[in-house]
Amino acid sequence: MPLSRRDFHRLTALGALTTATGGATLLGTQSAALAANAAYVFGYFKETPNQSGDSYALHLAVSTDGLNWRPLNQNNPVATPTAGTLGLRDPFILRKQDGTFVVLATDLRGRIFTENNQYLHVWDSTDLRSFTGYRRIRMHTLNTHTWAPTAFWVPSRNQYAIVYSANNGQDVFMVNYTSDFRTVTTNSVYFSPGYPVLDADIVADGSTFYMYYKNLSDGLLYGARSASGNPNTYSNYTSGLRQGSAIEAPLLIKNNSGSGWRLWGDSFSPVNNDYYAWSTSNVGANSWTVLGQRDFTPPLNAKHGSIAGITAAEYDGLVTRWGLPAWVRLKSYNFPDRYVRHASNIGRIDAYPFDPHQDQLWRMVAGLAGTGVSFESVNLPGRYLRHSNYAVRLDANDNTATFRADATFTQVAGLADAGWSSFRSYNVPDRYLRHSNYVLRIDPIGTGASERQDATFRVS
Repeated sequence: MPLSRRDFHRLTALGALTTATGGATLLGTQSAALAANAAYVFGYFKETPNQSGDSYALHLAVSTDGLNWRPLNQNNPVATPTAGTLGLRDPFILRKQDGTFVVLATDLRGRIFTENNQYLHVWDSTDLRSFTGYRRIRMHTLNTHTWAPTAFWVPSRNQYAIVYSANNGQDVFMVNYTSDFRTVTTNSVYFSPGYPVLDADIVADGSTFYMYYKNLSDGLLYGARSASGNPNTYSNYTSGLRQGSAIEAPLLIKNNSGSGWRLWGDSFSPVNNDYYAWSTSNVGANSWTVLGQRDFTPPLNAKHGSIAGITAAEYDGLVTRWGLPAWVRLKSYNFPDRYVRHASNIGRIDAYPFDPHQDQLWRMVAGLAGTGVSFESVNLPGRYLRHSNYAVRLDANDNTATFRADATFTQVAGLADAGWSSFRSYNVPDRYLRHSNYVLRIDPIGTGASERQDATFRVS
């Protein structure tokens, strides 16, 4: 059964919910009580290193803090194109002036970027629980691509602007205006600073329009602003930003609290970290603070998405309609790019992404010994994490008392951070689940910071 908002806050205050019958599991602390426009929805497509987890369709995840995300619909698509290339990239969710939503997306399936296309995918949605009116709209007649749409309301025109990446001899941003996302004006150049650009995201804050984009000449993200939002009126105001070896697809979102902003960037390659992030208290200043991977958990396998604020009722409606995952992931506290997974039946932590990505998915069920919790593999059902001579393995449940005890842990407040979790062995209660040289085992944990961090995990 989906969580009611009352149960959501009761259970997150305790720090954990486990359904022993195979339903969704929600653990960890959350931010303040939900209020109007106090939650978030993330739209994205998926890719993994060996392409086994690729999905060129619309996926959704939700969050109450805008940092830690739970995929909906078991991370399966909620809408799939039925025309054009039959695939999408770069989905963009916009709340329209009437409070409903429109979803725009690049008409492109796969990773071959030489294919030109003049169209965008479009859906309408009242509440993101269903998607109607699917269509493609033609944006131009150029022999080029139509990538990474963003859209926003322009009060002076009483219309929406749709801005996207295209090439008219150089990579630029084009714009078309629309009132209904069915018919659009003739395209024109929106931003062409003299160097090639990609992936605009534009947000109006009061009377100022902020645009973040990638400069293809140096590979950095920049911020520009305009007092009108009109074409060719933007001036850069930030220095270049980058985390990792490559970055694109900037995503700018104002915090629902009304104070502060976050900027996300996609790592570009599915073999690297999926997302990086920054925060600032003043979007108009050139002052962004890097958020570490300990601070956030993107949706599993998410690529080039968009984030929108949603109300408490919309959050509840999405969870009711699509459901939260029946599995969890365990993120290492001191190596937050690494997740608990099984490999050759050994429990370990590895840097994500990796394939098979399902190796890191666990059904966190009622403890096999009759108390606590146990971790059942999603892709090898019937096999559980258990300790044997203090080493942690993935073994088939033989239903003996010894196995059930070895595979049972007591979840407690994180030894390094009470907002995270640690797991004490049920039958060797002076020992905790921890990693050592990236391999899992159970050990006594003293007061040293390093070993306490080794034994601390985020359940997400």
